[in-house]
Amino acid sequence: MISAAVRPRGPYSLRDSARGGSDATRTVIDGEVVAALASGGAGRAWQQASGVVQLRAPTEAGIEELRFVLALDDDHSEFLRRFARDPMIGEATRRVRGLRPVRTSTVAQALLRAVCGQLIQARRARAIERNVIRALTPRLTGTELHAPPGCADLGRLSPAELRRLGLGMRRGASLVRICRSVDLERLRSLPGDASADRLLRERGLGPWSVGVVFLEGLGRYDRGLVADLSLVKLCSELRGRWVEGWETAELLEPYGEWAGLASIYLLAAYRLGLVPLPKPAAA
Repeated sequence: MISAAVRPRGPYSLRDSARGGSDATRTVIDGEVVAALASGGAGRAWQQASGVVQLRAPTEAGIEELRFVLALDDDHSEFLRRFARDPMIGEATRRVRGLRPVRTSTVAQALLRAVCGQLIQARRARAIERNVIRALTPRLTGTELHAPPGCADLGRLSPAELRRLGLGMRRGASLVRICRSVDLERLRSLPGDASADRLLRERGLGPWSVGVVFLEGLGRYDRGLVADLSLVKLCSELRGRWVEGWETAELLEPYGEWAGLASIYLLAAYRLGLVPLPKPAAA
């Protein structure tokens, strides 16, 4: 095993960032991450009291993969400064200032997550994702972890097989078609909005799915989670009526190129009760 001690760029909390991050490819227990790697084998990460994150992986490529998955090099200090007084997320930028969304090792897994999560509860979506990955990729010896899926893995399934694993026929067909026709890993190298434009041309993908792929697959913060169900609930409470998914784009618009990260901070602020919601009208 190769070891590396990495001091993250900018404020960073592995515990906050990896909270709820367990899936078929990784486990998170007491702030320690153990992950199956697309580059082979498994890696581990934990953060010391000094802030340094200790990494273990079989190869240098594995170390680099862990750095990407854990977003160790993506300093978001500018985001924290710019929105420190924001009425919606200002308090969250102080309470959980080390929060960055953890990522998937492959863009294909992020797409799978996005397709599974369309219009259903997060717990059910994660269960379907686990079913698909466990059916597709080998289990690492001595662990319950499975290797992250790539395009070739997902593309060899049929929509009918995905349906048996819990994914609806239409969504399964979209997933298979995209994985067979698009080089998803190449999207990481495309400039500007080219990645979003390419994904939005595909039937079955909308702004929320693209936001998930950007945040978790590409490691980019510039596409928000438009129509996320929790953001719909938050926006509805703020406006005193049930809103449509597209209206959450107005909630994220003030954050510009940080809309993706702002989505994560809004969700954290909402969960922690830090969003100033209107008081119910007196009877």
